[in-house]
Amino acid sequence: MVERHSIDAVPDGERHGRAVSQFTLWLGANLQITAVVTGALAVVFGGDVVWSLVGLVAGNVLGGAVMALHSAQGPKLGLPQMIQSRAQFGVRGAVVPLLLVILMYIGFFASGSVLAGQATARLAHTGDTTGIVVFAAVTAVVAAVGYRVIHILGRVASVVCALAFVYLGVRLLDRVDLGALLGDAHFSLPMFLLAMSLSASWQLAFGPYVADYSRYLPRTTSTRATFWWTLSGSALGSQWSMTFGVLVAASAGEKFLDDQVGYVVSLGGAGLAASFLYFVIALGKLTINVLNTYGGFMSMVTGISGFRGQRTLSPRGRAGYIAVIMVIGTAVALAGKDSFLTSFKDFLLFLLTFFTPWSAVNLVDYYLISRERYDIPALSDPHGRYGAWRADALIVYGVGVLAQLPFLATSFYTGPLVAPLGGADVSWIVGLVVPATLYWLLARRDTAHVPQETIAGTEPLASSRP
Repeated sequence: MVERHSIDAVPDGERHGRAVSQFTLWLGANLQITAVVTGALAVVFGGDVVWSLVGLVAGNVLGGAVMALHSAQGPKLGLPQMIQSRAQFGVRGAVVPLLLVILMYIGFFASGSVLAGQATARLAHTGDTTGIVVFAAVTAVVAAVGYRVIHILGRVASVVCALAFVYLGVRLLDRVDLGALLGDAHFSLPMFLLAMSLSASWQLAFGPYVADYSRYLPRTTSTRATFWWTLSGSALGSQWSMTFGVLVAASAGEKFLDDQVGYVVSLGGAGLAASFLYFVIALGKLTINVLNTYGGFMSMVTGISGFRGQRTLSPRGRAGYIAVIMVIGTAVALAGKDSFLTSFKDFLLFLLTFFTPWSAVNLVDYYLISRERYDIPALSDPHGRYGAWRADALIVYGVGVLAQLPFLATSFYTGPLVAPLGGADVSWIVGLVVPATLYWLLARRDTAHVPQETIAGTEPLASSRP
């Protein structure tokens, strides 16, 4: 049950499972309280129910498609996502986006621990601080065990959380006038794009680690199957949770804003029903926080190993990296638990600025330039095919980040082109289109680094494109 592999490629003889496992994992990971809060933000910051829901659907589908394209890389290469990005940025150059990826994981770990800590505290009748610390410790233990337990947890959470959300949905509809909520529709482009950006950023943030959970699938696994099972699980789970959040925020107002966890649980009743729902909230957050912890340690090892020449990691080393993520994430959670909603919205939109250019470069290189053909041993050799630093990709990445700034709208910075667009934030669209176009134009001129077929170890493996 304890995983032996980390940043190294998974051998074909140890591959197992089916693509449907991606559906249960990502459904369970998205049926949780932070996704509910993300959906609620679309209403909290001024949107109506109807157009908030439409914007959230559009963002989940578009962002989820980008995320699922990353997932489809896992079975073909057997590598963690950020190790594969060395092919674009260089063995050491990949550390540039990695620093921000690690920041993302710590931020999501912290935000998840705030809400799950509240649920854990009420379930165990302790204070919120104790609940956050206990929850963080359990997360670290599960992440240290690794891949198999993570997928088992995802299957359990997908069933338990789905049943709980059905129950809560029925209870909510008994309390609200759905016709009145849906009838008060007034389209506002800035609010529509805010909703779209919230859900798109939610999905795109999975991109840097989604292939970590598909890399054990057999190499013969269909790219289409991996793509569609990942997209359907993630988009369905997140939209379900976000729709619930929109309806709760629109109907409850300040009651929900003052205590997100407490209000959601109160919909289900008291006594045993409340205890069960606190458990469900903690279980849902455990699933996603384990992914964040696991992804965080993978990214940290990837960044450091590029300079140390390290290709494998011992179980003791894994535990050490995970402990670092847990300690920092818990400290951030305790420091920011009293200003959660505003901080989380800005955190999501700010991160989106840095991850859309990375996704654009990675996907264009994998599908259009390299055409799924990589030299896997060279991904650990700064003197090999991909070099230590790839200036073209790093420049494109920097341009992609800077191109978004005029269109970015957060509480601490608003770009000069936001006002002419009516306050709409379209930075993530710019962050996908500009670097994707620039990288394609530059990289297609020089494909000397692209092998004729995928090289795994010392034996070439033919590429199997769909």
